[in-house]
Amino acid sequence: MDYQDTIDYLYSKLPVFQNIGARAFKPGLQTIRDLCESLGNPQEQYPTIHVAGTNGKGSTSHMIAAILQTAGYKVGLYTSPHLKDFRERIRVDGQKVSERFIVDFTADQQSNIEKLNPSFFEVTVAMALSYFQVLEVDVAVIEVGMGGRLDSTNIVTPVLSLITNISLDHTQFLGETLAEIAGEKAGIIKQGIPVIISELQSTDIANVFIEKAIELNASLTFASDLYEVTDLGIHKGLMKLNVEARRSKDISWPDLNLDLGGAYQRKNICGVLCAIEVLKSRGYQIPTSAVYQALSSVTKLTGLLGRWQLLQVSPTVYCDTAHNISGLTDTIKQFLTIPASQRRFVIGFVGDKDISGILKLFPKNAFYYFCQPSNARALMASELTEFALANGLEGETYENVNEALKRAITDSTVNDAIYVGGSTFVVADLEQLL
Repeated sequence: MDYQDTIDYLYSKLPVFQNIGARAFKPGLQTIRDLCESLGNPQEQYPTIHVAGTNGKGSTSHMIAAILQTAGYKVGLYTSPHLKDFRERIRVDGQKVSERFIVDFTADQQSNIEKLNPSFFEVTVAMALSYFQVLEVDVAVIEVGMGGRLDSTNIVTPVLSLITNISLDHTQFLGETLAEIAGEKAGIIKQGIPVIISELQSTDIANVFIEKAIELNASLTFASDLYEVTDLGIHKGLMKLNVEARRSKDISWPDLNLDLGGAYQRKNICGVLCAIEVLKSRGYQIPTSAVYQALSSVTKLTGLLGRWQLLQVSPTVYCDTAHNISGLTDTIKQFLTIPASQRRFVIGFVGDKDISGILKLFPKNAFYYFCQPSNARALMASELTEFALANGLEGETYENVNEALKRAITDSTVNDAIYVGGSTFVVADLEQLL
């Protein structure tokens, strides 16, 4: 098989969650353990940093990877899902995994794939862990796919675990309450391994993490207890922040410039900076200059796409991959701060989300262009339009995001602002993304 044949094989042979949802979900770690054992357990050959959370785990993983890379380490980075190219999931020093490796790995493991019947995600995790061993990385940053306790990435024993936050998402798998979901995320906490929680949200959630950390004798740090972030605004496309220590009120990280412009990054940055301090205490050499340099160039260093990404100006067009109530609350709030004569929203969703709850977040004094992602789980644009009208949102229906965005731009003046999102897969379909 050539590269395209290999990708077609992986998608057709293996259950893919992004396409079929619940039917692709395989709780349990035995299959991934069997796969990795056949590979000689590559995850044991280098240190890892394990990152979980409902929102922000991808951005956090990319920021940590960028900092370590700038500090001179050879860094593996595994994230999911991809937006444009399967190879985005697996990177070393920002460079995507080679097509040749994917072809050879799949050919070598085809008999195991046929025998073990793993999910698509399990194969990609094993592929990433193997690739990082072959390229002899110094450290790998591993993002959880869903949950934590039963996620395929949870076969790693990291040098540091980090959990960004807890919100209601994937409740059919992770639990109906925030405490239940926190319990699943807390499954990445390991015996004696330090764990950081980026955002302290409530006593109920905090207690879940505290109890698990005590049980496993893992040092626990709530980063938002240590740091306070002051937003200094945007300058030359970079978000400027002061991050100060809460106890001393001294500015610990003055004048940080972050090229990830989403306001929600203020929640993630505390966890990232706390992680750097923990890593330094464990022997990692990370100069202050490397932190500043890396945070101003995360997208360039790691290839991250779709996080509060400016697609064009006049009219202003932003896209973001936020796809649940918590994430969309933040991005819509930020979008409403942008000066605009008229606000327009190009939105689409997958069908297994709380659409009625999500639509209540959107303002009624805007115009909407309803579309659907090119994904088997997509909520049909016609159905979305019906839901939206019932929630007082007026707009038009389009087959795909590119048609919808083209019309939104045509309808706009240079002073209008357009938001594109609702689903990771809507953003992935954007022709303008690259």
